Amino acid sequence: MRRHIFLISILASMIVLGIFMLGCSAQSTPTGEITRESVTQTAAKPVQKYQNIEIKGSDTLLQLVSNMAEAYSEDNSYTRISVTGGGSGTGIAALINGEIDIADASRGIKDSEIRLAMDNGILPWEFIIARDMLSVIVHENNPVEELTMEQIGKIFKGEITNWAQVGGPLQVITLYGRQSTSGTYAFFMEHVVQDDYSPKMRNLEGNQAILDAVTRDKTGIGYVGIGYLVDSNGNQVDGINVIKVAQDKNSEYISLLDTEQMADYSISRPLYQYFAGKPEHGSETYAFLKFELSNEGQRIVEKSGFVEITPKDRKHNDDLFAKI
Repeated sequence: MRRHIFLISILASMIVLGIFMLGCSAQSTPTGEITRESVTQTAAKPVQKYQNIEIKGSDTLLQLVSNMAEAYSEDNSYTRISVTGGGSGTGIAALINGEIDIADASRGIKDSEIRLAMDNGILPWEFIIARDMLSVIVHENNPVEELTMEQIGKIFKGEITNWAQVGGPLQVITLYGRQSTSGTYAFFMEHVVQDDYSPKMRNLEGNQAILDAVTRDKTGIGYVGIGYLVDSNGNQVDGINVIKVAQDKNSEYISLLDTEQMADYSISRPLYQYFAGKPEHGSETYAFLKFELSNEGQRIVEKSGFVEITPKDRKHNDDLFAKI
């Protein structure tokens, strides 16, 4: 009997001690202990979610859009922007298949591509974010400095095959161009060559590959975007000469390195972004697009070696924004 009373006494003491400790715990919030109230308050706070934007396409636009994404993310840390290349055709194909949010393109989308996208429930929206001017480059030791558009076209379709035919040394010309999925490939063919390329042209994957090839080859000629002519300090890259281009033999030869003449340069094109549907107000894609077209974004365009959009380009964009 005494043993039972003893055990009951111990049990009662433990219950009292537990109640005492619970009371202390309930009053200990200033030291950082968690209470039911603090848990409720914490749960009520909204949790910021990361927003992802997937961009793919033109190698010409790759560095520019990467620079844009980096600058945008500095003030929008919860936005993750992935930018990859592969060519304009590759980016548009990914857009058609619903794999990405934005396709970078250095050429306009084709009607057949729009139909394919619409078959998949996607209506592409086209915006112009920058301007590019394609440069024609040769090895630094090549004495040829000037060519007309006609001469460049004949060189790349294989009708002019030796540098001696355009005032250079007696050497067979080696052609370097882009792969067929590239918007640069398509634009240069339509705007300059105006025919099929020579079957002897070596098709390389990107602007940098062409630049490197011409730097190593004294007989080489290639075409690259203006952004690849200068380094991060604004100085012309080593190993190449940039050809001055004239619309015809009666026109002035213009150098892309002369900013005062740049507006009259013949080989110019818009650079596009295609969105997988309307970029709605409040969406991350809308906010990123507005950043690209802002004064800050267009300064990045120029720092990246390209040309800011023209008033005509702005009107094109504004007409679309009016429909959003």
